[in-house]
Amino acid sequence: MPSTWFPIVLVVHIVLAVSLFLPSVLLPFTLRTRRAPSESTGRLMRALLAMQARGTAIIGLGLAITGIGLVSTLGFRLFEQPWLLVALAIYAANLVVAFFIQRPNLRPLLGIRPSDDDRIWVSRARRQRYVSYVMAGMIGTIGFLMSTKPVLW
Repeated sequence: MPSTWFPIVLVVHIVLAVSLFLPSVLLPFTLRTRRAPSESTGRLMRALLAMQARGTAIIGLGLAITGIGLVSTLGFRLFEQPWLLVALAIYAANLVVAFFIQRPNLRPLLGIRPSDDDRIWVSRARRQRYVSYVMAGMIGTIGFLMSTKPVLW
């Protein structure tokens, strides 16, 4: 890949990486409305549900392609940048949280219509928002590492 393409591929890669997590991070905050997301008419809600249901494979494929392009450009210099290795480890941990904790626990909540006294539903929705806070913090940490490029060791 020519070096002139590197900034474009990097931006596309970052956008795809954030897009992969966007539904898992934002959907729990839509549960504050106390109505089933399937009843919501909001475009954002429908887009997030569609991204989570059908978009992850397409986004993941694009992410893999751009990631391979970036790694082929960086080569062994990747190991000379510890901040990048730490960011990749945090990203991998965020993927694990999104796909093995957040998504499976979010699915039952999305189809349930909560009543005003449904404390179990409210506590589960709150727990999912806390997981989203953790995921957002991890994304913010990756952004911090990317922008400051600290010398870690």
